[in-house]
Amino acid sequence: MALTLEILLTITAILTALYYYLTSTFDYWKFRGIPGPKPVPIFGTMKEIFLTRMSMGTYVTSIYRDYAGEPLVGIYQSRRPMLVVNDLELIKNIMIKDFSKFVDRGTSEDKYDPLSANLVSLAPEKWRPLRAKLSPVFTSGKLKDMFHLLVQCSNEFERYLEGINYESVDIRDICGKYTTDVIGVCAFGLQANSMRDGDSIFRVMGMRIFNPNFKQLMKGILQFNFPTVYNIVGRYLQDHELINFFLDLTKDTMNYRRKNHLVRHDFVDLLMKIKDDKTVEDIEITDELLAAQLFIFFGGGFETSAGAISNTLFELALNPSVQEKLREEIHETLATNGGKMTYQSIKRMEYLDSVIKETLRKYPPIPVLLRTSVAPYTFPGFNLTIPKGTMIMVPIYAIHRDPRYFSDPEKYCPERFGKDSTEEHPDMCYLPFGDGPRNCIGSRFALVQVKAGLITVLKSYAVEVCEKTDKNYEIDEKAFLLIPKNGIFLNMKKLMK
Repeated sequence: MALTLEILLTITAILTALYYYLTSTFDYWKFRGIPGPKPVPIFGTMKEIFLTRMSMGTYVTSIYRDYAGEPLVGIYQSRRPMLVVNDLELIKNIMIKDFSKFVDRGTSEDKYDPLSANLVSLAPEKWRPLRAKLSPVFTSGKLKDMFHLLVQCSNEFERYLEGINYESVDIRDICGKYTTDVIGVCAFGLQANSMRDGDSIFRVMGMRIFNPNFKQLMKGILQFNFPTVYNIVGRYLQDHELINFFLDLTKDTMNYRRKNHLVRHDFVDLLMKIKDDKTVEDIEITDELLAAQLFIFFGGGFETSAGAISNTLFELALNPSVQEKLREEIHETLATNGGKMTYQSIKRMEYLDSVIKETLRKYPPIPVLLRTSVAPYTFPGFNLTIPKGTMIMVPIYAIHRDPRYFSDPEKYCPERFGKDSTEEHPDMCYLPFGDGPRNCIGSRFALVQVKAGLITVLKSYAVEVCEKTDKNYEIDEKAFLLIPKNGIFLNMKKLMK
């Protein structure tokens, strides 16, 4: 009896201690006068996310709308206090004016995953010098030099479209094959052959990056909430086949170019030059570090650009008058160049630019922007000082659909970005690529890739909704990126020449 009582007391003490640990931070925002939803043990305020019932973008949008008018809202990821920043002026401070206090993106290198040492996750002291060295590959001049590679992929895309069944086409999958081939050529100098071969290794590995699975879910939960446990079991939660594919691909590509004195003036060449020159201060330039940069360029480049193209085609199918107006611009512009697509002709298509901007407003590739304070910070005009290590969330998707900044925000209206628009858009209300020094380094390349893909489709085809089209665009609750749960299915109609 005494032993049983002792066991019960021990269990009670353990459970009490565990409960205290899990809830000890739950008054953090209340004590500081910051409103927010009530947290619960284990999940904090993110129960629906942990249970994969709601995506991060949808969750933060609900916070933005539930606390309309509140510039700052306190939430909890398990027991970790986090802050949703809704006020545009405060967002501008975080992204630009006080960037030095928020230079960290909120992600970090993973000692078990060498591909995590990329520009997105690198700590500020490594990110700064490496970003400066990588920026030249994304200048307008460099993109112009590489444009012939995009034309090659567009021509292959055109041939691929001629051989498909035009009814109930999974347009997102088709666009993913095109962007995978573009990134394969422009980043690695290799033919990914995703359009020719449905089982292309590039396409398979690309899909693995973004397809959520149990390992990825557990990895995210443990990294953010139980880092000590992750340090023990993290090695077992890695996709070693994916990691080895990109490591081997990078090393083999660079070795082949050195052996054969091959120069292509692409991303690989720039990385090889950085390694050979040894000009990045205080950073050891290893093949693994270079592979990590190619990995993030590949992963970020093919998925988000495929989404931008397919989302645009989705909206054009729903808005045929916009589609026809854009097609007229495409045909008129191409006609001035003998039907050929050039870098200069793409830049002249003003309506195409407005169409893509409107697509990125309604469907920003990354619906939530993350930053982490690297020093204590006091918000101007607020009696609130946050400590170092506080994660900040900027609700891009919610801001893009706020009627205060965009009239009738659910309406697809490219004219709001046209030169004759009377709509005023304040600073920081449009952030498809982020802003400030740590914005998306590949935004220029992404836009050119998207424009080339859209021109290739629309010059020869009309897109229409079909029975399988999810007109409500239900968002995949398991994905961090903005991904349609039911895909994007459209009919394609070949135009008469």
